[in-house]
Amino acid sequence: MVRHDVVVVGAGLAGMRAAIEASRYGADVGVVSKLHPTRSHSGAAEGGINAALGNAGEDDPQQHTFFTVKGSDYLGDQDAIAVMCEEGPGDIYELEHMGAIFSRTEDGRIAQRPFGAGGAPRTCYAADITGHVLLHVLYEQLVKSGVTVYEEWFALDLVTDGERCVGVTAWDLVRGGVQGVEASAVIMATGGLGRMYRGTTNAYACTGDGMSMAWRAGVPLKDMEFMQFHPTTLKSNGVLITEGARGEGGYLRNSEGERFMFNYAPNAGELASRDVVSRSEQTEIDEGRGVDGCVLLDLTHLGAKRINERLHGSRELAMDYAGVDPIEEPIPVRPGSHYHMGGIDTDVWGHTLMPGLYAAGECACVSVHGANRLGGNSLLETVVFGRRTGAAAAQDVRRNGTGGVFSPSAAGIAERSIGRLLDKNDGERPHVLRQELADAMYDNAGIFRTAEGLEACKAKVEELRERYERGVVVQDKGRDFNTDLIQAIELGSMLEMADCLVTGAIARTESRGAHSRLDYPERDDEAWLRHTLAFYDEGQVRLDYRPVTITEYEPAVRSY
Repeated sequence: MVRHDVVVVGAGLAGMRAAIEASRYGADVGVVSKLHPTRSHSGAAEGGINAALGNAGEDDPQQHTFFTVKGSDYLGDQDAIAVMCEEGPGDIYELEHMGAIFSRTEDGRIAQRPFGAGGAPRTCYAADITGHVLLHVLYEQLVKSGVTVYEEWFALDLVTDGERCVGVTAWDLVRGGVQGVEASAVIMATGGLGRMYRGTTNAYACTGDGMSMAWRAGVPLKDMEFMQFHPTTLKSNGVLITEGARGEGGYLRNSEGERFMFNYAPNAGELASRDVVSRSEQTEIDEGRGVDGCVLLDLTHLGAKRINERLHGSRELAMDYAGVDPIEEPIPVRPGSHYHMGGIDTDVWGHTLMPGLYAAGECACVSVHGANRLGGNSLLETVVFGRRTGAAAAQDVRRNGTGGVFSPSAAGIAERSIGRLLDKNDGERPHVLRQELADAMYDNAGIFRTAEGLEACKAKVEELRERYERGVVVQDKGRDFNTDLIQAIELGSMLEMADCLVTGAIARTESRGAHSRLDYPERDDEAWLRHTLAFYDEGQVRLDYRPVTITEYEPAVRSY
């Protein structure tokens, strides 16, 4: 067993930023990650990170706050959104001072491009590899800080003493075996769950592990029904083509060559909010104006110089995976599952309802995104709330001490659970259930939803959970580098989180942001201007609700 004051689970941008900040406050910090930190999914973010710097036009944090609230379809908590937007510029400059190489204007300032529904060009970027750049910069800072990193340790369960979190158990992928990780504070930063969908931009590691761990331990998950679909992903594999392509002036065209977005968003066109653009694309495809199940992202008018300077990564992806050179011809794209707005319920300092447990990043829901996230705000959320959560955890430990005892039996319980999985010799293979889940979620809990489809999806998820509980077969019986075992455990997390998502979606009888009900096409503020809370109830999902925090901006009709 190892012990630290603060343990961070996950080593993407939120996790590393939290660990760095906690160490600045004098805490002994450990990071548990199932991946090497620079392989974290944060590195796949392409287009940029928002902050009201005002380098490309008039802008300020209040304007950023308003457009984020509007983009959230008024489900975002306005106090949390204001914190993110007001503190964002300072975090950008700190990243710059750490060594982040942002693209520049001719006079040397950080360049900013427009993103959908932002209201101003405030997205700072490093060409179209922004997440990759920031991930490596923060890893350098993590190494510099002396934080201990347990890479390729797969977190299994939270360990509690009474009502307090006192650590986690983890499976050591390299050597095999369960490890106990004791801590006075645990920060979950494990990312999203998009792999439960067919056709996703998410890495194979995005399986909702951290959310599932918190849920099983009794911590509520918030707004789980809201899954964002990104408008521009490649048909063959779901690889993301950045929103920066439209921010730089790219067009969306249908099979007739028409720039169709102005039929749906007369003012914003291609730069409407992501939920609007994704629904518009899907409508074009469903009504027969698509091109082999896609629409066309046309960059040809931008010219080779601009594409190679600002969108070189997207060009390479299009050539490698779609066989298309965007300098010469349009890229076939379609909506794909991309970002989960829900997650572990937290306040603006990362506290959950469980003492000693914190969360930040995509696995958390402080509710700065509400029902629909604006592009560029996810990277900002990771650094703002990663920093704040790391500071809060370290200071709480300094004030309150340990506060609990890590039972030695916790590792034994986890070890026996792993043993039962490895001992099973007959049953279904995990990948079969995983594919059935992905198909059911995409077909019935995707861009457009109905009661009939959601109920069918719920029934399918329950069936898959029962089949999983009967036992799946892990063919690799070894203990070191057993990725077959890890995928079986990840499947259990995805099934639980799919149940939370679909249960919340069935109950929410309205359309708001990314949750679009064909049978309830209007937003219903009187009944549904509230957050969904999903609780663990003997393995099943129990729902409760909480009001949205409104400070300044009263809900209004959203139009673009």
